[in-house]
Amino acid sequence: MSTTSAVRPAGIDEAAAALAELSKQGARVRPAGAGSRAQWGGADAEGTVTVHTGGLDRIVAHNPGDFTAIVQAGVPLAALQRHLGREGQWLALDPPDLGGTVGGLVATADSGPARHRYGGVRDLVIGITVVLADGSVARSGGTVIKNVAGYDLGKLFAGSYGTLGLVAQVALRLHPLPAGTATLVASAGDPARLAAAVRAMSRHPLEAQALDVAWRAGEGRLLVRFGGVTAADRAEHATTLVSDVGIDVVRDDEAIWAAQRAAQRGPAVVKVSALPSDLPRVIAAAGEASVVSRAALGVSWISFPEGADLAERVAATRAALAPRPTVVLDGAGLVAKPWPEPDPGVGALMRRVKQRFDPTGTFRPGSYVGGI
Repeated sequence: MSTTSAVRPAGIDEAAAALAELSKQGARVRPAGAGSRAQWGGADAEGTVTVHTGGLDRIVAHNPGDFTAIVQAGVPLAALQRHLGREGQWLALDPPDLGGTVGGLVATADSGPARHRYGGVRDLVIGITVVLADGSVARSGGTVIKNVAGYDLGKLFAGSYGTLGLVAQVALRLHPLPAGTATLVASAGDPARLAAAVRAMSRHPLEAQALDVAWRAGEGRLLVRFGGVTAADRAEHATTLVSDVGIDVVRDDEAIWAAQRAAQRGPAVVKVSALPSDLPRVIAAAGEASVVSRAALGVSWISFPEGADLAERVAATRAALAPRPTVVLDGAGLVAKPWPEPDPGVGALMRRVKQRFDPTGTFRPGSYVGGI
């Protein structure tokens, strides 16, 4: 067994060689980028070797005319967005932590408010290169947005939390940066009234860039962001679609969305996958905790403040929301099982996938859903 606690390959070939050697030695491996989501996904076995992707830091290609880019896993998301912005483009993912790497973003399938319009990681990764435990390098997809040839490893590895292999490089679909933005803000202290406003907005083809709910200290806000040169006019028009709530249109709106993204993180955060109609139930279960919700998608983040009984509050909230799936992100170490229990059939399929891609159990064994 190797006594090495960390490996820092300077390229894909070095990563492949290092993983092949670690696998031969029977080591357990955890891929890592900037470490901004390090506590997500549960604890690793003692003696796990960290394989850092900081040396995989190249923007390999950017094709503005095709709205695509090829990026290595260790590139910080913020650096990528700055590079793309020079051509009036962006990767339409805006998670809370822009200091994280592209590889970490893919591995955790993290997302922000723009998911409402543009989808998540699975929708924007059109090609991927991964390194498996035996050192083999596998590729899927390409740089053509409509390419459907081959097995879609990008969708499989998105949200795999480093349990199948090392994400080394991705091909990404890009979008134009909006020329301007404006946000409709509808305020209500009643969760049912807030949910009614969400339904009213969701029934109309608004082409909004984001549609979120923020709930803090007993007060809620529906936030609907529009992008483009007509953003303010479209936000004003959308005010006619809701009633019985306080309404405002904010043109200088970046602070609103920075706060919304920040509220997805905290000492303890529970991510809830539910139905849009479950919003009042999610708010009720959260108690004094704050709630961020991609309201039309049914995905919410409950962020708890510091407190001595933090673990108990997290457990009680998850129990109140059962059988809706919940996973503890920040503060995963507070609970015995950060992941929800999978359906038996789904669990069996996931174990077969794990066996297919990582038969030696090299990548983070026991740390994923169902103890995989």
